[in-house]
Amino acid sequence: MLLEQINQPEDLKKYAVEELAQLAGEIRQFLIEKLSATGGHLAPNLGVVELTLILHYLFDSPKDKIIFDVGHQAYVHKILTGRKDRFDTLRKYKGLCGFIKRSESEHDVWEAGHSSTSLSAAMGMATARDLKGEDNRVIAVIGDAALTGGMAFEALNHIGHEKKNLIVVLNDNEMSIAPNVGAMHNYLGKIRNDKTYKNAKKELESFLKKIPSIGGKLASAAERLKDSLKYLVVSGVLFEELGFTYLGPVDGHDLVTLNNTFKQASQMKGPVLVHVITTKGKGYTPAEVDSHKWHGITPYKMESGQVVKAVGNPMYTEVFGSTLIELAEQDQRIVAVTPAMPGGSGLMPFAARFPDRMIDVGIAEQHAATLCAALAMEGLKPVYAVYSTFLQRAYDQVVHDICRQDANVVFAIDRAGFVGADGETHQGVYDISFMRHIPNMVMMMPKDENELRHMMKTAFDYNDGPIAIRYPRVNGVGVAYDKELQSIPIGTWEVVREGESYAIAAIGPMIQVALDAAEHLKREGINVRVINARFIKPLDAEMLNQLARERTNMIVLEETAVLGGLGSSILEYYAQHDIYDMRVKLMGVPDYFVEHGSVKEQRQEVGLTAEEVALEIKKMKPRIQTRAK
Repeated sequence: MLLEQINQPEDLKKYAVEELAQLAGEIRQFLIEKLSATGGHLAPNLGVVELTLILHYLFDSPKDKIIFDVGHQAYVHKILTGRKDRFDTLRKYKGLCGFIKRSESEHDVWEAGHSSTSLSAAMGMATARDLKGEDNRVIAVIGDAALTGGMAFEALNHIGHEKKNLIVVLNDNEMSIAPNVGAMHNYLGKIRNDKTYKNAKKELESFLKKIPSIGGKLASAAERLKDSLKYLVVSGVLFEELGFTYLGPVDGHDLVTLNNTFKQASQMKGPVLVHVITTKGKGYTPAEVDSHKWHGITPYKMESGQVVKAVGNPMYTEVFGSTLIELAEQDQRIVAVTPAMPGGSGLMPFAARFPDRMIDVGIAEQHAATLCAALAMEGLKPVYAVYSTFLQRAYDQVVHDICRQDANVVFAIDRAGFVGADGETHQGVYDISFMRHIPNMVMMMPKDENELRHMMKTAFDYNDGPIAIRYPRVNGVGVAYDKELQSIPIGTWEVVREGESYAIAAIGPMIQVALDAAEHLKREGINVRVINARFIKPLDAEMLNQLARERTNMIVLEETAVLGGLGSSILEYYAQHDIYDMRVKLMGVPDYFVEHGSVKEQRQEVGLTAEEVALEIKKMKPRIQTRAK
């Protein structure tokens, strides 16, 4: 097997380009086998096998900088750069990361879990190269879906203006996670399908070669004629107008053509865009047929493609999607907005039921936020369904366009808390810190799936500004649903277990951790009150004052960043009201990026377990016998 002989990129160079076809097949089989056990991003990586092979075949990584947008399509890159023996640990705790990771290899030059960053990174590296007087190449690989991100357009504009020597590889598979939307997608479709232009271009080039060499003026005129042809048969010629030399479209699975095209690109001055057409899921029928499902997949049976699913309660995402339909049946003002995540956000059933009220803006989180603000101002009830990690990208719009204008937008923040195998770039542990301090914002988190349903009712009944519900990437706890949905009074907490002297104020999945800790402590004669602090903002001032009057020592338990989290807000409240007669211990995510693994392992790493909570309660000194104000 050729794959056994490949340990570093230079090992590729001893083979003829035609021999790499066998290696491509072996890599596909390797990925299909390994990911059947570990899960991961299968379809994107099957689609870039030949492309990645040629990039490492022609260029000299790590001297030449190969930058992968998002990074989840870099498994082939990892295989070729000395990490194939670690694939059994892919996305596992302390194992191989599912994204580019600079600490893993010198060949990983840029980390990203969010899309549309590669072109800006490439411009930065090309600029640094020129300032240092070096001569390496810079190659950025970006998907067609990532071009819908505004940051990519900003970078294209800057690169085209500065005329830096770099290569942009547009990996066009017509998909992101969900099918692509938007004008850019339609534009690329025209290029893909425009045989007229390609045939006419070939005929003109053949004709020009037959003209005798009779002077520069004729040659110059011929080049202008060649350029004019583009405007006759192709709508836009967008990339060349932006300052790029455009090459393509190129079959992304034809090794010889790829090799020749990238040789040509490497010899050109200025920015070059190579448009490569690939098939997501290439070489594995289930992934080709349904590349949406197989974008990121859990373990599966390799022969049949049957996904191995754990039996359990519905996930919070599913509960959100079904409840949204229920509420939308009653209120035609409800509109769902998502940035390219209709499946991941549980909105596919909603889209089928209400196609005119479902808006997928593509990978454009900032646009989605401002769009929601305007929808709300026009009397609609927009729900912005977004992962916590992706909402970070729209922070300015949340502040400036939604909260400042007090727009009645509902935020459905999925993947709040630890996310498991996707790791540090996707952890949803910062949204409380960057949202609760914004004026006009209301934030809440349910203790179970039934309370999520009531919170959704609360959010759509609320008319006084923006309101956010955050919920985790886990299965629900299995509670029964109430028959009738009721609004929850804003800013109210509830006691879910009575106790004395000590209290645990928790949110979301941490409620169950608190209850387990309280049960453990009861066996030792310690009765701990457990509070569902379901409203992160506003706080339940009445309950906080009662705890202070009783001089109750308290732990605040949250699967979110300690800095700026719920616990911080409680300490701020007591400080502002000169209350110092109680101890408040914060337990949450410490000030570092928690890497990939299972959610259980991530919680254990940072001490968010019932055992650790019980231990902290026992460490607390007896209540202070001084007067509380």
